Amino acid sequence: MPARGRPRAYAHSVLRITDARTGESVEAAPARRGLTRVEAHVPGSGTDSLRVVLVADVLLRALELGGTPVWAVLNAEREQPELRAGVAALGIRPFEDRRDVGSGLGEAQILHVVAEGGARPDGVRIAVAPVHSETPAIPDGVDPTALRLALLSRRRDRPVTLDAAALDDAHATLVRWRRAVAAWAQRPSRPVPDEARARLRRAWEDDLDVPAVLEVLTWVEAADELPDGARFETYAYADRLLGVDLTRELGTLA
Repeated sequence: MPARGRPRAYAHSVLRITDARTGESVEAAPARRGLTRVEAHVPGSGTDSLRVVLVADVLLRALELGGTPVWAVLNAEREQPELRAGVAALGIRPFEDRRDVGSGLGEAQILHVVAEGGARPDGVRIAVAPVHSETPAIPDGVDPTALRLALLSRRRDRPVTLDAAALDDAHATLVRWRRAVAAWAQRPSRPVPDEARARLRRAWEDDLDVPAVLEVLTWVEAADELPDGARFETYAYADRLLGVDLTRELGTLA
């Protein structure tokens, strides 16, 4: 890949999100170094609620990658151990219980992640479409990271179907990428290419478009001009947002 300067889109990138109240695109963190609270409003303990909390988790990761301090809060009507167990299984960070915290910490912004047609709190609302699944919770025997990837493979504002085909496809993708990452890790390290970094950030900073992030990884996987060490660093960098453990197979190749 020819050398080129770092794109201005990367140097001055800003995460923008669609406010479900108005349909307008707004800055997720207007005060770049100010504390941003991300509050997930869950309607229950099933896969719809898991998807809401997962979107909130990815939003938190994107904000942190941009240097914004964040605070994760879960707003549920009651204690839901099934939801907490699902959150932990999917590798989602612990969220503080809304009943145990209050306002007044000087947040510069509060972002409410809600189920489509669900809670309507004041402030910026990020709507998450429903999950169509045969079971209300994580199916038995399913790799939680495959479930996480399957849920992330559709834009958050579009319904996602969790069936055997979707889970098998996500599992196969993870197996392929993890093996590739383990192989690339054996080559000399190279920095994340500027073009790859800029494309990744443009994707997730454009209304948290995670499927576009996955498309960038597919491009990196197939780009013959990229050194293997650069592919490895790109995948490791993207996994800071995705959280699907792409480096799990490191050290397993003979």
